[in-house]
Amino acid sequence: MCVAALPVLGALGGGSGGLFATSLGLNLASGLAQRSAAQSAARQQYQSSLKASESADKSLSRQAEAFGQRISEQRASSAQEKLAKTIQGLQARGALRASERAGLSLNLLARDQERQVLNQRESINQAIESANRQYSRNIEGLIAERDSRRNQLQSNINQAYNQVPSLGSVLLNTAVSGLNSYASLTGGLGKVGSTDDPFIGTVNDPYFRNVY
Repeated sequence: MCVAALPVLGALGGGSGGLFATSLGLNLASGLAQRSAAQSAARQQYQSSLKASESADKSLSRQAEAFGQRISEQRASSAQEKLAKTIQGLQARGALRASERAGLSLNLLARDQERQVLNQRESINQAIESANRQYSRNIEGLIAERDSRRNQLQSNINQAYNQVPSLGSVLLNTAVSGLNSYASLTGGLGKVGSTDDPFIGTVNDPYFRNVY
């Protein structure tokens, strides 16, 4: 600190200037403490949101796995059912041939039996296709739910960090508050900057002018 500034500090060190300096220091300390508390709260929000996001991912995996196992069982069951219907159709045709019926009657019965088997297999195919579509919808729903949860968590994080004042704003608020306090201590803004102001009086001191 240069020696020329000492008269300024001396002028502020007593009377209203001392109260001003004390008020300024308290305001700055309070602003910095609030900023630190907001930063701590934002970090805690980030950590809790991170855990919640990981939990949402695990929940999605568990539910998707359950749906996947269910559709796999349905597909396997449908494949077995289709095979059983095919075998039944073959057995029925074999029985018709063994019955030694006449040609036209045998052909009609065989075609009817084949249609029944095809209809049964088609019904099974439609059922499994419906199950596949439902499976896709279930997975899409799970993903949408997880993404919605993630977006909410990110919004919470952004909101928490938006509550953290910048260092510049803390300093600016401190300066404004200090100016208001100083103005009230010196009898109003009209006195600030006048020759009665201890700071201005110091600046007008011949010693101060000679140095600068």
